[in-house]
Amino acid sequence: MNFLAELRVRLRSALLSFTDSPDAFVEMLKPTQDGRFGDFQANCMMALAKQRHQSPKDLALEFVAKLNVADLCESPEIAGPGFINLRIQTDKLAAETQRLACDERLGVPRVDRPRSYIVDFSSPNVAKPMHVGHLRSTVIGNSLCRVLRFLGHRVQSDNHVGDWGTQFGMILYGYKHFRDDTNYRQHPVAELARLYRLVNQLSDYHACVASLENSKLQCHVQERLWEASRGEAIGKTQDQTVARVQRKIKQDLDGLRRDLESAQKKIEAVESDPLLKSRAETHPRIAELSRRETALLHTGDVENNRLWNEFVPKCLESLDTIYQRFGITFDHSLGESWYNPMLAGIVEQLQQQGNSRVSEGATCVFIDGYAAPFIVRKADGAYTYATTDLATIQHRVDSLQADCCLYIVDSRQSEHFQLLFATAKRMGYDATELRHISFGTVLGEDRRPYKTRSGDTIGLESLLDEAIENARRIVDENSSHLSDTERAKVAELVGMGAIIYVDLHHNRDSDYVFSWDKMLATTGDTATYIQYAYARVCGILRKGEVDVVRLRSESHSVQLATPQERTLALQLNRFAEAVSDVIVDYRPNLLTQYLYETANVFARFYDQCGVLKEADPSLRTSRLLLCDATARIMKQGLDLLGIDVAEQM
Repeated sequence: MNFLAELRVRLRSALLSFTDSPDAFVEMLKPTQDGRFGDFQANCMMALAKQRHQSPKDLALEFVAKLNVADLCESPEIAGPGFINLRIQTDKLAAETQRLACDERLGVPRVDRPRSYIVDFSSPNVAKPMHVGHLRSTVIGNSLCRVLRFLGHRVQSDNHVGDWGTQFGMILYGYKHFRDDTNYRQHPVAELARLYRLVNQLSDYHACVASLENSKLQCHVQERLWEASRGEAIGKTQDQTVARVQRKIKQDLDGLRRDLESAQKKIEAVESDPLLKSRAETHPRIAELSRRETALLHTGDVENNRLWNEFVPKCLESLDTIYQRFGITFDHSLGESWYNPMLAGIVEQLQQQGNSRVSEGATCVFIDGYAAPFIVRKADGAYTYATTDLATIQHRVDSLQADCCLYIVDSRQSEHFQLLFATAKRMGYDATELRHISFGTVLGEDRRPYKTRSGDTIGLESLLDEAIENARRIVDENSSHLSDTERAKVAELVGMGAIIYVDLHHNRDSDYVFSWDKMLATTGDTATYIQYAYARVCGILRKGEVDVVRLRSESHSVQLATPQERTLALQLNRFAEAVSDVIVDYRPNLLTQYLYETANVFARFYDQCGVLKEADPSLRTSRLLLCDATARIMKQGLDLLGIDVAEQM
């Protein structure tokens, strides 16, 4: 039973006698961090008393008299200046735990009002291997789909692959001028990726050469400004203001220096390689000509469309091999190209509604509060990501009947989505909830985006392979009782689970530093620890030769004779709360936190309470029910994160 949700309903009912706006106060009821203060604590009386110009303690006494929890809790306690402590009746907790242990949904109810969700996640560009930068969108989106479906919502997952944009012009140009036919026949996607990187490198080289002198000048001017600011006399009344200005000048200087250093490295990489240097000299307009290849593709050029139709299926097949390893399938994989026929209509609709105007030849939507416009058609007539994204919203609302669209995309795209949603609202798509579920960056030990030693972005497939290889060493050390085949299977699920969990257990807004040692640890907040905890519980049931189906189907009472049993029972009943909390703000880390706490609570229970050696048959059965419910919740919880388990490890 979700005790927190039930208590908040009752709290709200009582609050209506004291305020017309109870919701903010209801949220102040939370689980306690210390069992000495009950199971739940409400600290809303302080804030409410301030509004009512009343003593918090007196108000708490008055409030408790109206709070109807006698059938659920022991008598409420008022502590300190007006905290209200609530403790669930042990008999009620035992009865609800017994019900949970026999419930196939483990006490998690389906929502009363299911919504239709479109979850847009992963969304790599084709013809480029997936890399570590795609990890977060992929695992966060997959987990949210699983949680939403488990709660009873109608969910359609959509992999909005980039198969029509600027990168294809670069690939087409590279294919026509630099391809290795042997490599393309043997490894087509790898060869296309090489061509993309080559054209991108040569384009960057020419851009860096063209801007180098200006970059040096900007850096020189900023250095002079920095030197001048350091000589500024700082008085007592202006020292903080001057210090802030100095910090800003230094930050700008550091940024200019980094940009200049990066440009010089890109130039050196080409000019130190005779072949690259020769290609750069032979293709001075490579960026412009690559854009022309994109334009030809979009306008129906026969050759470019033939090559596009040849490339895309090979690339999608390569992407699918990665998704299979994650156990991910998509309901839709509608790439940017699918929306191409709709783009002219989107621009026409914006024009007819008076929502766009032409600026410097481009068709733009101007949103108050934003300096940059939302460009839906460039001056050369080409459409943009903005146009495609508007067409996507149109399709998802009009054809797929979405109540809510979630976009699992990194935080650097925040302004794009703000402009997108504001434009969609102007077009009339204001009844559907549009949410950007942003996330931070995976960092290396140097606190920069995680890359190889050579500076290349780490491929996602190689990352998964390395995780499984490292996991195999741990499994071999700890699981000699398993056969080689069994250990290989366990290593696969441990390695994959570690990669997924290490990402999801961080607050999605935060950047995080990737660490192999922490990720695969068998103790601490890791998937490996929880997977081993699950296998340990399964081992108890296996050793006791327990028929779990019969255990769940027969009428056995749960007994909470010790503090450890009671604490475990309360923790198990919080599963529904944890699952529901995930979708309040779409944060899977709340579920990882719950599972880690559950594993710890079970460890303390098992350390203090005999199970198989318990002489009292009824108490032994009760504890076996607690064990079984714990294992099932761990398995279900990990499954909602996209992580597999094994009964033996």
